[in-house]
Amino acid sequence: MTWPDLLSRPKPQPTRTVSYGDDPNQVADLWLPSTPGQHPAVVMIHGGCWQASITNRSYMNYAAEDLRRRGFAVWNIEYRAVDQPGGGYPGTFRDVGAAMDRLALEAPHDDITMKRVVVVGHSAGGHLALWAAARYKLPDWSPLHWAAPQPVAGVVDIAGIPNLKSDTETACGPDVLKKLAGPASKARRDVYADTSPFALLPLGVPQVVIHGADDTTVPPVIGRAYVQAARAAGDKVEFHSPPGGHVEEITPGTPAWEDAVASIQALFRGAPAQ
Repeated sequence: MTWPDLLSRPKPQPTRTVSYGDDPNQVADLWLPSTPGQHPAVVMIHGGCWQASITNRSYMNYAAEDLRRRGFAVWNIEYRAVDQPGGGYPGTFRDVGAAMDRLALEAPHDDITMKRVVVVGHSAGGHLALWAAARYKLPDWSPLHWAAPQPVAGVVDIAGIPNLKSDTETACGPDVLKKLAGPASKARRDVYADTSPFALLPLGVPQVVIHGADDTTVPPVIGRAYVQAARAAGDKVEFHSPPGGHVEEITPGTPAWEDAVASIQALFRGAPAQ
């Protein structure tokens, strides 16, 4: 599939958009099911090589709508990108953290349960999803440190880029990884220590890593290398490589997206990853 194959479909719209900061990009779309009851919460993080010039959260609307119809409350977040004022390090990361924590304020008004929160990220958003799950491990010296971040029950990393130091063989290229990690300083000699999920292993939460077998944007070898390291560190991680490429991975109706949905459902049931 190509992006026009997905984006030419009628685009569904969220229940409402919520601001979590003063910048126009500090917003999140809330997708609420029509059925009553306590809705499990899925935090969704879009990709696009961390660059607003490539895309924004709206391409995830189709996946968000599919999850809403299945009974999930979806929190599809936007963030300042590396090519926008305030984005990069630390802004992009702080936005993701602030958006994660804001959902807890919305939840009581919308029948959303925060007992188990699953984070789903695609491409660059897969990196941010893994990072969000590891926020509780961030060192005190880091500008990204949170005293009590929103706990995460599991992560579905769809074609993510988890190793900012070495995952240079993707369509994003190496330069944007350096911008995202930020400059080194005397207080922060290792720029990956608070930005790269690979450096934060073990994350301590179940993870499912999905890379379409035909994905040339972020090849499956990227995911396999991360899974091997995560398992060696003691994390419980599954690796799936269903048919399809980068677009199919978040397109409802494809085997790759059905794999992602099944993984989300399993994490909410508390099924351990192998």
